Amino acid sequence: MISSRHLYSAGLGLSLSFGLNLASFAQTNFVDQQQAYNFNRIATFAVCRQLDENCNTDTETSAEIVTASNDGNTLIYSNSPYQSLGFVDITKPQQAQALGELKLAGEPTSVTVLNDWALAAVNSSQDYVNVSGQLVIVDIKTQTIVHQFELGGQPDSIAVSPDGNYLGVVIENERDEDHQATEGKPYQMPAGEFIVFNTQDPDPSLWQMKRVALTGLADWYSDDPEPEFVDINSQNIAVVTLQENNHIVLIDLKSASVINHFSAGSVDLEHVDVEEEKPALVALSGNLKGLAREPDGVTWIDDQHFVTADEGDLAGGSRGFTIFNRDGVVVYGSGNSLDHLAVQLGHYPDSRSKNKGNEPENAEFAQFGDTPLLFVNSERSSLIFIYDLSDINQPQLRQILPTAAAPEGVYAIPERQLLIAASEKDDRGDKLRSALNIYQYAKQSPDYPSLVSVIEQQRPIAWSAMSGLSADLKDPKLLYAVNDSYYQQNQVFTIDTSHYPAQVVAALSIKDTNDVLATTPVVTVDAQLSPEHPERRNVFDSADLSAMTNADKTVNIDPEGISVSQDGGFWVASEGAGTVGDDKRPVMSSNLILKLDDNAVIEKVIQLEPQLNLNQQRFGLEGISEYQGKLYFAIQRPWSMQNFTQIGVYDLASATTTMLNYPLDNVSSPNGGWVGISEITAIGEQQFLVLERDNQSGPDAAVKRIYKVDLSQLSEGRNLTKTLHLDLLKDTRNSALSFEKYEGMARTIDGALYVINDNDGLKDNSGETQLLRLK
Repeated sequence: MISSRHLYSAGLGLSLSFGLNLASFAQTNFVDQQQAYNFNRIATFAVCRQLDENCNTDTETSAEIVTASNDGNTLIYSNSPYQSLGFVDITKPQQAQALGELKLAGEPTSVTVLNDWALAAVNSSQDYVNVSGQLVIVDIKTQTIVHQFELGGQPDSIAVSPDGNYLGVVIENERDEDHQATEGKPYQMPAGEFIVFNTQDPDPSLWQMKRVALTGLADWYSDDPEPEFVDINSQNIAVVTLQENNHIVLIDLKSASVINHFSAGSVDLEHVDVEEEKPALVALSGNLKGLAREPDGVTWIDDQHFVTADEGDLAGGSRGFTIFNRDGVVVYGSGNSLDHLAVQLGHYPDSRSKNKGNEPENAEFAQFGDTPLLFVNSERSSLIFIYDLSDINQPQLRQILPTAAAPEGVYAIPERQLLIAASEKDDRGDKLRSALNIYQYAKQSPDYPSLVSVIEQQRPIAWSAMSGLSADLKDPKLLYAVNDSYYQQNQVFTIDTSHYPAQVVAALSIKDTNDVLATTPVVTVDAQLSPEHPERRNVFDSADLSAMTNADKTVNIDPEGISVSQDGGFWVASEGAGTVGDDKRPVMSSNLILKLDDNAVIEKVIQLEPQLNLNQQRFGLEGISEYQGKLYFAIQRPWSMQNFTQIGVYDLASATTTMLNYPLDNVSSPNGGWVGISEITAIGEQQFLVLERDNQSGPDAAVKRIYKVDLSQLSEGRNLTKTLHLDLLKDTRNSALSFEKYEGMARTIDGALYVINDNDGLKDNSGETQLLRLK
């Protein structure tokens, strides 16, 4: 998305004034990166561009495993749902260009490069029992198939030895996870195996292959090995992970024989989230004992050590990575640190707490300059963790990079100072597009993260789904944010922007300690107000308000806007749920304005007037701003007028409301959708900024704009005019797929303008949050 350190103006005078101090990165073990070499994302190539330059297609495509030609100028990736290999020109990596897709006779599961060929493992199995697959050899320049071998099973990972003399192919023959007889566990034949190709002959049709049996090795399900991933060191030793068997095998490729094997072992985890509540709650209070590592991706560090990405599977998710030596001795284990780091960055996937947490998926090792670096993909958190392995006994966290949703493959091109990650999740309906993330290593400060939380009592403050933003009235360095109804305990967060990244330094749970919300009399609607629509009468019930309060007096409302109050505390706009008169979307709660004290305890509840409630739609209050004794609040989309939504003005002295008509931009996304207001912010002299957006992301995003409106004339039903202040899509440089939800906006007393996006708590979202400072 938009880089928080690289915003460029088109005549609007935008700039960023952050300095970097990763020593303040919330007490993690980050080293100071002020003058160091770092990775920054320079481009994101959406795979759908192979089918349509503007990605105006619903066809599912996916980049899963990625590699590069020997000169590093062409990326090749496996595209399983489209049954193809994709090719991308990165001669100019910031301007990656589509080179097309080569259709195959099955689903490619992995791809690597040898000489001028791309070698693809292709699964052509009829089902989980009748398995088959091919090794397909493709000329990269012409994108034509040169030769192929029948493998006799369902392949997964493949790898070429550093000297180019051998190719290792994992034959997984995975089991049917939905098979009732096995309950998703192994013991479904045929068993997996490993194939070694001798690739020394320049004519690939003459390559010889040997099979290596893997049965009888593992303690778990030894008759049904399911090898997952392979990597090869300079001594032509292949390390193979058997994820479901929780086992690791070392194979000498020259003799095509197993030379060692051992259990991947288990880990104990403390202070992790182990519950999947609905609504969500991140609570780092669980302890897990004896979790099998069940490694997925693996990479050699040197000829004696390798790293496993410990995804976990059958036994519950070990959530980290491990450094082993060739004897199976654990040199280092990351413990709970990846989960904690994901929490710090707002990237923690609470919906995976019972299973695999952040879910490490893959690992890559490469030497950049004099620095040995490890890259670990977190599939569910959509992050890449980067470690300096100068001391393999004590890896040092260097950086964390954001990716498009669900990074699967990761590939380093140190000769070109590039890192590539393939994000596989693609669903246009969920506003996610598969992509190749391109990062460049240079002497520069890191762009990401722009917001992290501090550590309290050995645990990071949990935050995510930032849906509203406000500035302190006295201190220009402080902002306040709220999270939305995705979380069962809504909070007010204090953000200190005097650091880069900015820090979430405090979190106050909103509480109904004095039962103000629970006992507020509900404003009912008399039938005479709407005699033609009796179904709209008394649509709210007192139970609607009391049901928002949890047993511990925390609340689960839907905060979509926050404003610091002139007399202390905060105003919070809570969006209602449901549409009046729509049985499919019954009204579950009303739109409310809450007054909180300095400790986030509810002091007062303001309800909308009855006539407004008669027309409630499921898209309600989205922003709030206090200015000179009045509350200005925005309704996201039209309730009763086409093309106009409304801005309400509530006079605190007279308790009266004036509604003004705000004209929305037309829908202009190729994917349709809607346009609405996300935020309203006072900037002085009766002038306000309004954040307007559509509900599209990535290539489909079209409207992400900030407008200025004059609200000095308050007359009921007045049609407002607006002036464009900033177009976030056109006036800033993007290096990633555009966010859907720019939700929060605040202006500080020294004139700085901040914008933040809502990552939806990672529900159908990569989790990336950018706090942008605009001037």
